[in-house]
Amino acid sequence: MAKGERVLLVEDEPAFVATLRFQLQREGYEVRVAPDGPSALAAFARVRPDLVLLDLILPGMGGMEVCRQIRQQSSVPIIMLTARTAVGDKVAGLEVGADDYITKPIQLPELLARIKAALRRAHLATDPTSTVLSVGNLRIDLGRHAVLVGDREVQLRAKEFSLLTFLARNAGQVVTREQIMRRVWGSEDVEDSRTVDVHIRWLREKIEEEPSKPRLLQTVRNVGYRLAG
Repeated sequence: MAKGERVLLVEDEPAFVATLRFQLQREGYEVRVAPDGPSALAAFARVRPDLVLLDLILPGMGGMEVCRQIRQQSSVPIIMLTARTAVGDKVAGLEVGADDYITKPIQLPELLARIKAALRRAHLATDPTSTVLSVGNLRIDLGRHAVLVGDREVQLRAKEFSLLTFLARNAGQVVTREQIMRRVWGSEDVEDSRTVDVHIRWLREKIEEEPSKPRLLQTVRNVGYRLAG
């Protein structure tokens, strides 16, 4: 059970809010609710939640813009909740900084599992007892949530950091998109595997000398990816 971790629920459907708030509180989460975009940003600054559940369609300011503004100031896990099912919408949500994307109607057990997985990854990233992973000229300091490529420090989003850490723990081995989705996103949904490709592209832009000709983060055709050891 959660130990008082704060969840900011940004949603304007009263019935859905009441049900989800009750279920989250029963799991031990402290829940704050914001019914529109501007109040979500104000609540975020005031509450400093451990995780944000964010609908895309909101009065005053859309969820995409709310996500973008939160991401400019924090790496807090953000899970988007929406009735939009198009792959393009999912990719757009991930590109503005969301860590996960769940379509309605939402299955509560799946949502709770994804919340726990997102919080677990966030806690691991800030665990002072964690070690440093080294792969070639790449160093991942799990305690400081820092990544060095040679002497250059690169800034990663929370999900990018989790993905790179998973690849580094399996350096030299091929991991499939399905394995990545399961371990990094906590999802069994193979249809969401394009999410992995998007994050791989972002990582290459930050850690490769020539992102279009990657030498460190390699593609294994028709299988998945490998971080060269």
